[in-house]
Amino acid sequence: MPLLINLRHLEKKDLRLKGELPVEELEAEVDEMIHLSKPLAYDLAVEELDDALLVQGNLCLPLECECVRCLKPFKTNVEFTDWAAHLPLKGEDKVEARGDFVDLTPYIREDILLAFPQHPLCKANCQGLPKGSAAKIKKAGSLGKIEAKSSPWAKLDKLKL
Repeated sequence: MPLLINLRHLEKKDLRLKGELPVEELEAEVDEMIHLSKPLAYDLAVEELDDALLVQGNLCLPLECECVRCLKPFKTNVEFTDWAAHLPLKGEDKVEARGDFVDLTPYIREDILLAFPQHPLCKANCQGLPKGSAAKIKKAGSLGKIEAKSSPWAKLDKLKL
């Protein structure tokens, strides 16, 4: 179920929204190195200001990632401790209301996607795969045949200028 705000309830008092948004509702297209398995936790305060909504609060989405250098799995969070959105109810940039409801999901999705790591690393100084790993992969790929390929520079080294 998307994260909806009932505008009629806002006429009486400000709203407090707290709960979890399932991963399926986020409809987030993610990288092959980032996996979403747990729901987005939210704690939001919503108030009506003139002809707009002001939404403020906290968002936290756990991520399961694979390091792009060493391929080790690791966990991290996308967290917004002071997330805020100003959503106009009138004018050119007004939010799309369905009846008495406004869906916050697209605005949250946009900020979450922008906060995803572009190149997830298990730690900042990750050295990548061990040096011997590439040789083992090369040997396994040749099915027992070890090829001694020369460097592309070897022919140039033979030139006598």
